Amino acid sequence: MSNTILDELKKKKVTALIADGQRIDGRALDEPRPLTIDVGVIPKAEGSARIRLGDTEVVCGVKIQPDKPFPDLGDRGIFICTAEILPLAHPSVEPGPPGEEVIELARVVDRGIRESGMIDLTKLVLQKDKSVIGIFVDNSVTDYDGNLFDACSYASVASILSCRVPKWEMKDEGPSRVADEFIEPPIKTIPVSVTMGKIADQIIVDPNADEWQCMDARITMTTNSDGNICAVQKGGENGFTVEQLMRCSKIAVATGAKIRETIKAIGK
Repeated sequence: MSNTILDELKKKKVTALIADGQRIDGRALDEPRPLTIDVGVIPKAEGSARIRLGDTEVVCGVKIQPDKPFPDLGDRGIFICTAEILPLAHPSVEPGPPGEEVIELARVVDRGIRESGMIDLTKLVLQKDKSVIGIFVDNSVTDYDGNLFDACSYASVASILSCRVPKWEMKDEGPSRVADEFIEPPIKTIPVSVTMGKIADQIIVDPNADEWQCMDARITMTTNSDGNICAVQKGGENGFTVEQLMRCSKIAVATGAKIRETIKAIGK
């Protein structure tokens, strides 16, 4: 974002408020923004979702198809998650190849889902070492107002939960689609990421765009349905004390449990 005088004044205002235990949008320090989820928004995708986390919006689609397994993982299906920020999402976004921030975004979302064991990839094998089912999840950020890590993670998880996996059978010539037949995705858990920022030695949950520019450090923790932390990503130039990390872990578990109920409700 631009370093104008107004930007600097806003940063000082945001920092001063948080130091006093307040936030610019009136939320409590440990309060995430409202989350809304709509599924089935892309008719041609095997699964899809549009989520809004405050004013951040992400549209996600799932493509499922047979593929060759990775050389050292012939007994497991494939899971790959990608992300992009569309130029319409924010004036600062330019067309072109993804930068480091977008690459990190995709990797953090991918790791949280993968390390949680959300999808039982052993159930997606058509023929060991030769053919497996691949699940490809693509996130497109259509409106940016901070915290893309959680927004893309929730969109990805909701899309996977809503998807139908086409049924294939192995023939002599390779995988063959069984017309009009589907199997349920082999879901084992529901991962939920919670991103927290440190500003003025205070820990805040789900930073919006203004707060994102003021953070000294950030951390994203992903928990599974059992409340166990399965993935962590730290960013920013500053660090966290042991006490702050313990507080972050408790927040991630408690906040994650509430958000998980919102995500689970999409199937009801």
